[in-house]
Amino acid sequence: MSSSAPLSLDRIRSTLATESLGQILYLHHDLPSTNMEAAVLARAGAPHGTVVIAESQSSGYGRHGRAWFSPPGLNIYCSIIVRGMGDNLSLSQWLSWVPLVSALAATEAIQQTAAVSLSLKWPNDLLLHERKVGGILCESSVATINDPVVVIGIGLNVNVPPLSFPEELQPIAASLVEASRQPIDRNRLIAQLLLELEQCLGELRSSGSVRLRQAYTARCATLGRHVRVLFTNDHPIVGIAEALSADGALQVRTVPPHPRSQPMPLVDVRAADVIHLRE
Repeated sequence: MSSSAPLSLDRIRSTLATESLGQILYLHHDLPSTNMEAAVLARAGAPHGTVVIAESQSSGYGRHGRAWFSPPGLNIYCSIIVRGMGDNLSLSQWLSWVPLVSALAATEAIQQTAAVSLSLKWPNDLLLHERKVGGILCESSVATINDPVVVIGIGLNVNVPPLSFPEELQPIAASLVEASRQPIDRNRLIAQLLLELEQCLGELRSSGSVRLRQAYTARCATLGRHVRVLFTNDHPIVGIAEALSADGALQVRTVPPHPRSQPMPLVDVRAADVIHLRE
């Protein structure tokens, strides 16, 4: 497995154009998990915008604790500490929208840096031709109702050769280099990612989710699809994903029991695994 150009604090900072995100930046050769490291820093009082990056992770994880493939020298594993939320959203709306706008920011950064267009699978998976190229894991704590702390973890498969994925991941995982056809500068991509994320979070704070909801909808491959929704503590449902609610929930119209039945009501899905079904 060949390595791409190594990550470098100097190279990241040379194109970093943010006001807060990444102004304090930690780069590690290896960590168990950037999210775990950022959570420790957050509890110790690390300021808003602190970023933790690793060249590899020994215990990287995604939603529901699933292991995240984290080989060295090829991908992006980073976590950002975000404090506060502004006055335009409730706490629940803020915590619902941060993962979605983080995924949106990642797609914008990838488009700008690598000229690769990705779609989004609700809530925050990044897809290249229906295979997963990245994901977002947000973990939050609330010291006071007006001062939430969110650690935004971002994992992106950047320069992994397709055949270097474990055999069980090859049908469902992808890497940006497959579409770019040339190695991608991870240092520049991290700098652009932090800029896009800062802008999206700033807009969410100052103006709410109206435009961001439109931008997310335009990239969302889940909308209009037949889906199976797997809840942790409820029976699964099957239906068509029709829209996003004002708080970022996926609105699914379940399949009626009989073809001539009245249309079923929309179900707001806020925490579940969503599977795209073949048409």
